[in-house]
Amino acid sequence: MSRTKYVFAAPVLLALALSGCGGKSKNEVVAGSYCPSPFLVQDAQTLTRFKPGAGRDPRDVAFQAAITGTGVECEVSRNKLLVTLKIRVAANAGPSVGADRTSVPYFVRLIDGSGGVAQGQDFNADYKLSTANPRGSSIEEIALTIPFNVPSDLGAYRVAVGLKPTPDELEYNRRAVAR
Repeated sequence: MSRTKYVFAAPVLLALALSGCGGKSKNEVVAGSYCPSPFLVQDAQTLTRFKPGAGRDPRDVAFQAAITGTGVECEVSRNKLLVTLKIRVAANAGPSVGADRTSVPYFVRLIDGSGGVAQGQDFNADYKLSTANPRGSSIEEIALTIPFNVPSDLGAYRVAVGLKPTPDELEYNRRAVAR
């Protein structure tokens, strides 16, 4: 008997809940289709960090990191596209991993239609790596807001992501790719 009451009550409650919801405007629906796909910057997809000093052989590696995936979700709210960017960062301890926190630097840049940086920020993914705990992985979530006047303005935006190597680490990445 109580089961019947719930079956009857569920459609009524659903109808009441939906009656309070307004539909999205045409501009909001169109703007939502312009959700910018992230791309990985060449030479900034991986990072090999060495212990301090001159050594650069495999025994000197403190950690290696990589961006292993990205994704976005978008929502429109009052002439703003709200972008939730998710970046998966993975790190592996090297033979020279330190006892301190391992901090993997990465960046996010919102690129406008002219190729300029409209928004940008640097971040760190932090791990406690050791020889006993040699792997770390996280999903970093970043919120971006893109204002627009007309939805078609959003079509020109792109989201660039990458790890942030030092100049020496960047050169190491380039040499490793060339091999």
